[in-house]
Amino acid sequence: MIKINVITNNSNWYRYIKNPNNYIDRKVYKLNLSSKKFFKKTIFCTLLLSGDKEIKSLNSKFRKKNKATDVLSFPFQNKNELKKNLNQNKEIYLGDIIVSLDQIKRKKVLKYFKIEFDKLWIHGLVHLLGFDHKKDQDFYKMNRIEKKYTKIIYD
Repeated sequence: MIKINVITNNSNWYRYIKNPNNYIDRKVYKLNLSSKKFFKKTIFCTLLLSGDKEIKSLNSKFRKKNKATDVLSFPFQNKNELKKNLNQNKEIYLGDIIVSLDQIKRKKVLKYFKIEFDKLWIHGLVHLLGFDHKKDQDFYKMNRIEKKYTKIIYD
């Protein structure tokens, strides 16, 4: 079972999502129902809802890129360690996801705000599950997984 701890550091989020914890819990519930992969495991991660100032600072500090971005992921372990932990442990901490409200608002799709938000946190979650998009083949594989998860939470 996947569990996501939501931390809201920017109160402007509440204008778009009244209760972020409940919102994410409902989406994750659907993911958990559809996946037998994590049935006997408890997989945790943290989702930080921030703005440009905080995400820019984190991007600069950890990725040496002095600019804001829409989503950052900080896996707690690499793919091989995660695979080993999934086989050995019942509880696993995946890592942290940070999403910037300001970046979503800049995309001028406020009508589809929640859809864009869902795409971003799912993208971050897939990174925490050990996937990346540095090579074309990895990008396509990661994109398929993201589309699958997005479809699940909207069905």
